[in-house]
Amino acid sequence: MTESGKVALVTGGNKGIGFEVARQLAQLDHQVVLGSRDEDRGRIAAEKLRSDGARTSYVVLDVSDLDSVAVAIRLIDQKYGRLDVLVNNAGVALPEGRPSEVPVDVLRRVYETNVFGLVATTQAALPLLRRAEAGRIVNLSSGAGSLALVSAPDWRPEWNGLAYNRSKSAVNAVTVAFASELRETPIKVNAVNPGFTKTDMSPGADRSAAQAAAVVVRYATLPTDGPTAGFYDENGPIAW
Repeated sequence: MTESGKVALVTGGNKGIGFEVARQLAQLDHQVVLGSRDEDRGRIAAEKLRSDGARTSYVVLDVSDLDSVAVAIRLIDQKYGRLDVLVNNAGVALPEGRPSEVPVDVLRRVYETNVFGLVATTQAALPLLRRAEAGRIVNLSSGAGSLALVSAPDWRPEWNGLAYNRSKSAVNAVTVAFASELRETPIKVNAVNPGFTKTDMSPGADRSAAQAAAVVVRYATLPTDGPTAGFYDENGPIAW
């Protein structure tokens, strides 16, 4: 256990933004658990962070598999007894094309991870978050999830995705639902747009994963008087 005693779970934490979120939370003296679908990748990522002095472990966690979610949360419960921070970072993006041409199966596959997996993980983790002094949930969203932004005249046609974009709109709605239920508790729930970041999903971006992670970490470590039920990027609130 760390000096602060805070425990964080980062889904999809073995690479990209999730990996950098884990690194930065560890630097803030959190015990970080990396959730990874692939055991080898999770182990390698955790070892890499530990070699830099981070207190990090990993669990095999496929958010689209209810059994995997249950086992991962049970292991965290057995080892730490609670959870202070949940970062729902795991997500997928698939080739889409025009909204009128997107196969329904693509929608199902994207929503299975980005929405249903996020909900399943949050529901499973809530008992542990309730045991923490002041739990924090951060759901990774996107500017493409903002209905205000995508309905503006200057939104580019090639950005008009149906599966990924609308899955992030659903993430925003899910965020508000959980935040409303938990408003009378110390738990805060927010959606964060980390920005267009260079990852496996967007190799053409020029924003670093470390820059993106810093925005996520800000909302994962909110003070007692911090906001809940909001949608934010590095500059502050975003229109829904």
